[in-house]
Amino acid sequence: LTRRQWLPLIGLSAAAFVFNTSEFMPIGLLLDIGQSFALTESQTGIMISVYAWAVMLLSMPLMVLSSRFEFKKLLLGVIGLFTLGQFLSTIAPNFPFLIAARLVVATSHAIFWSIATIVAARLVDPKHQPIALSLIATGSSIAMIAGLPLGRMLGLAMGWRMTFASVGLISAAILLYLCLVMPKHEATERFTFRQLPSLLKNPILVSLYIVIAFIATGYYTGYSYIEPFMAQIANMSPSLITTSLTIFGLAGLAGSIIFSKVYDLNRFRFIAITLTGVMISLLSLQICASSFTAIIAICIIWGMCSTAFNVAFQSELIRYTNPSASAVAMSIYSGLFNLGIGTGTAIGGQVTDKLSVANVGYAGGIITAIGVAISALFCAIRHKS
Repeated sequence: LTRRQWLPLIGLSAAAFVFNTSEFMPIGLLLDIGQSFALTESQTGIMISVYAWAVMLLSMPLMVLSSRFEFKKLLLGVIGLFTLGQFLSTIAPNFPFLIAARLVVATSHAIFWSIATIVAARLVDPKHQPIALSLIATGSSIAMIAGLPLGRMLGLAMGWRMTFASVGLISAAILLYLCLVMPKHEATERFTFRQLPSLLKNPILVSLYIVIAFIATGYYTGYSYIEPFMAQIANMSPSLITTSLTIFGLAGLAGSIIFSKVYDLNRFRFIAITLTGVMISLLSLQICASSFTAIIAICIIWGMCSTAFNVAFQSELIRYTNPSASAVAMSIYSGLFNLGIGTGTAIGGQVTDKLSVANVGYAGGIITAIGVAISALFCAIRHKS
């Protein structure tokens, strides 16, 4: 890759870092935010669900409407809106205002994750696309390694508002950087709602959409409540929880590197292994709760496989979608992924309230197992055809 390609890719990776940090840092601050507004864990978790459902509903309509814009201007506008949402979150006087501020962030999120991988792929030639996509995944993984744990530590030390303020300042710096280094990307032919049926006639896309909805739902049924699970069931101290979340993120980084190295050798086996790894991690969560070593092992497998399968799915989507429709196809994928986040968080909240937070892994593992079974069925049908 040339210097002119590396510079914007680094900026996109940094943007992925702050977007994912912003989306997931409430998970690490769930108890702190709840205490500020006298809310229970499941009541505070509504914020995560509302955010994710907003992204789900907005991703495709906003991407269709904004498909006329040149990608650089669109990207910069989206990051500017994201920055505004962070500062509004910082000054939230009550929980409804905080949710409204998070919806501003969700609006920017809906478009960013619809175009981020597309822009990264267009910055390089086809043979370097796995590297470009892995860099975006690396930004997401670093959010787990440093963003979420550091946000948690900052929130515990100085209050959760400082976490949102810090993300706002970082995103403002990234906005300035990308203004300088991002080349123009001419908009493709404008996509219209009348073209949507053509996407749904693509069997590869349909299979990706169905599977990701189940996998994301199962994943976040467990992951959205990982902090209270570790505190209450695994009896881990706040410092050990932060350590575990950091290791989870490091494993995600390793997953993105593994993807860039081996994915093209056997794509379908890679997807099968990573999906199965997520399922096993969830189902093993309570069984391993009494052992710190076992919890760390789960964090490594879970973090590595979750990042790897997500990047693999996006790579398949780009591979089998017409360039003029790729951003909208990705927006549908992002919407369904966030449907899974919101629904999984809601299911996890119900499991926590009605049963115990100890059972969120089992609930998530069962839902994920359905997604794994559907994925295997689609692969078998495709192999026969």
